[in-house]
Amino acid sequence: MNLLGLLLEKGILSPSDRAGVEAELAKKRPLAEALADRGISLADALSVAGQAYGIPGRVLGDPPADQEALGYIPIDSARHYGFVPLDVADGALEVGIVDPDNIEALDALQFISGQIGIPYKIFLIAKQDFDRVLDAYQNLTGEVGRALSEFETSGAPGESARGKKTAVPEPSLVGEENLNLTGPSETLKEDAPVTKIVSTVLRYAIEGKASDIHVEPSPAKTRVRFRMDGELHTSLELPTKVHESVVARVKILAQLRLDEKRKPQDGRFSATVEGHRIDFRVSTFPTEFGEKVVMRILDQSATTASLESVGLSGEQLLRVRDMLKKPYGIILIAGPTGSGKSTTLFAMLSEVDRERENVVSLEDPVEYQIPGVAQSQVRPEIGYTFATGLRSILRQDPDVIMVGEIRDKETAALAVQAALTGHLVFSTIHTNSAAGAIPRLIDMGVDPFLIAPTLISVIGQRLVRKLCPGAEKAFPIKDSIRLLLDREFADLPEAYRKKLPPFKEFFHATPTGECPSGVRGRTAAFEILAMDKGLEQVILKEPVEEKVYAVAREAGMLTMREDAILKALRGEIPFEEVNTLGGELFPEGSES
Repeated sequence: MNLLGLLLEKGILSPSDRAGVEAELAKKRPLAEALADRGISLADALSVAGQAYGIPGRVLGDPPADQEALGYIPIDSARHYGFVPLDVADGALEVGIVDPDNIEALDALQFISGQIGIPYKIFLIAKQDFDRVLDAYQNLTGEVGRALSEFETSGAPGESARGKKTAVPEPSLVGEENLNLTGPSETLKEDAPVTKIVSTVLRYAIEGKASDIHVEPSPAKTRVRFRMDGELHTSLELPTKVHESVVARVKILAQLRLDEKRKPQDGRFSATVEGHRIDFRVSTFPTEFGEKVVMRILDQSATTASLESVGLSGEQLLRVRDMLKKPYGIILIAGPTGSGKSTTLFAMLSEVDRERENVVSLEDPVEYQIPGVAQSQVRPEIGYTFATGLRSILRQDPDVIMVGEIRDKETAALAVQAALTGHLVFSTIHTNSAAGAIPRLIDMGVDPFLIAPTLISVIGQRLVRKLCPGAEKAFPIKDSIRLLLDREFADLPEAYRKKLPPFKEFFHATPTGECPSGVRGRTAAFEILAMDKGLEQVILKEPVEEKVYAVAREAGMLTMREDAILKALRGEIPFEEVNTLGGELFPEGSES
């Protein structure tokens, strides 16, 4: 059966229209769009064609098939006979078919129905929709759907297929497909489908370059979300009956207590994926509908970050490199959780001479191994904190010290003391701006007269999404937007305003075949507060954030949002990202 031939036969398509549609299909254009250009909806086309065979037509949505339905028909049979499972409704398996004239396919479908013990109902579907379902067999939804079908037939977790309780196995790491998880020899034989579900989710998250996996229970379903480029996206929905099994599997991998469901737990495990070591940091959190699990993905094979790769360039890059040449002092990275502070710290360490200098770090936890750096993970539960670790480091003859975070008075005082005694100290601090770091240090109990001589710089940062190469589309800046830009930089001294690039055009993200969203990866927008005589006087006399910002502004400091504007003007990030950095500078639609 040829759908276009049938439409031609019924007089719905002319010969020239059919030739035109076939030419567009050869260029991979969707059939629905090609027909719509000729005033025909795909639903109407399938309805007309289906009437000729006495079966209903169906236009498939997105996703094209129910994940559990995919488990009823093997992919090889689907591909060979030209039919695919779509859904299970009213006790019947709904099947899409592209050629109702194929008697061999109908006989095979009859046989499969008898084997699984479920009646079937046929729908006529388009070839492109058939291909989409075949793709679904290979994606996360399809793979997990087949594992769910196995779960249904093998029994609930902790039970055999006959429903008898079995012993809970010891913690273990099991190899699955491309995800090679090695560990104790004990395996989860009774729970193999759940093992497959978890390993498949982990593999797709890694391949999709997700930074985090969220497994979230609710009354109706369990939602699995991946954080990609800073945003969470729903990647999979699981039935609630499998939630506890999935959580238990993750707990076993992370060697957490299976019987503890009332309070949060933290753990980690490692996997080898195609020769690369991947670490997963696991956090469980009790909620009303079950335990929520979040897994942070850390690729140990990733190239060490460089100052250029984190988003520093031009004058900013030169200034930071000059700071790193200082023999002693403190450089702080300021920002909230998830703003990329640790990555910037690692990029700074990559610039340090680790061959001739003793470089030591205190981290919580150690996320990436850095050659030439003695890295140590703090363990507050046994009294090994940033403060106690810093005391020990000072007896290790260090030259450069990285402290993961300054979060209390004792750590702050020790970091200042280390800087005063001739060490270069890198650390992070949780403040919303670079200027806010100084009053924060004073609130922690650090004397202003100690901050002024030891602080080299505070670098504030936030993450923004990057444009994919080739996905940028330039638009000229209208006068109304240029006025807003002028207002943004109005309090910057004239000498520094002259250095700004002309406000000619900005860029939007446009989808491409290789980059459907138009954005991929993230970079940082920075503000660099550098110590100078004017700032020293403010710290000693009136160290409030407004005064600190004012004197830094006089010295030419650009804010994070202004740095984002410059990156947008250079075509590095979409112009819309500027609005993510506090307030809506450019109302939606005003720039187009």
